[in-house]
Amino acid sequence: MSESAPRPAASDADRIERAQAALGHRFADAGLLAEALRHASAAGPGRPSNERLEFLGDAVIELCVCEALFERFPDRPEGELSVMKSAVVSRVACAAAADRLGLVALLQLGPGMRARARLADTLGGNAFEAVVAALHLDAGLPTARAFVLDHLGDALEEAATSTHQRNFKSALQDFAQAHLGGRALYEPLGSSGPGHRPVFRVAAVVAGRRFGEASASTKKGAEQAAAEAALHAMRAEPGDLPPLARAQLDALLG
Repeated sequence: MSESAPRPAASDADRIERAQAALGHRFADAGLLAEALRHASAAGPGRPSNERLEFLGDAVIELCVCEALFERFPDRPEGELSVMKSAVVSRVACAAAADRLGLVALLQLGPGMRARARLADTLGGNAFEAVVAALHLDAGLPTARAFVLDHLGDALEEAATSTHQRNFKSALQDFAQAHLGGRALYEPLGSSGPGHRPVFRVAAVVAGRRFGEASASTKKGAEQAAAEAALHAMRAEPGDLPPLARAQLDALLG
């Protein structure tokens, strides 16, 4: 932020002080924190919203999480790391971190916005990203990295130990070739969401038949999730799968 950036108004002083206490960081430029906590509904001339910081924070979070996964799991292939990353940086994980920090209560919102409870997760996730960017600009990447890994650490551990770390694409390919006489293909069904946080939807297709659909923040993550959905769909079907094939599905899916 430039030196001419607006300082938080006196009426905001208590809110900014409480935010600094919650984040565990005293800002050299309190205007950065004020901007990070200002929703578009409360923005105006000389009072920018947190959307630009949200854009930067999204990239900083992905960098920090990708670095952590790369260092912690040197033997994992790119596909597995991609699936794990998608889980850790998801809107759900960021919103949960924001909830633990109490960020939504600290946001500067326009009239009527706070009553819209259904927006709480979106508001929180966006605020978390903006705060990460503010920390990065105020104190540097090491401070932002420590904050991200501290507050997304549970999500990282869960992703590392969950079934999401399995390579479902490889499993589906092997199963399709062994038991269904064909290869698994992935049909893109389009994308949605803002440009800096797209959501991709993909269908898994085997022998011309669509078995599973799924969405994720990356195309590869969506393909992994669609492959898992396809395997579950195959196991749930009442068809005449050979006992060996059904046993293989049970072993894959637990």
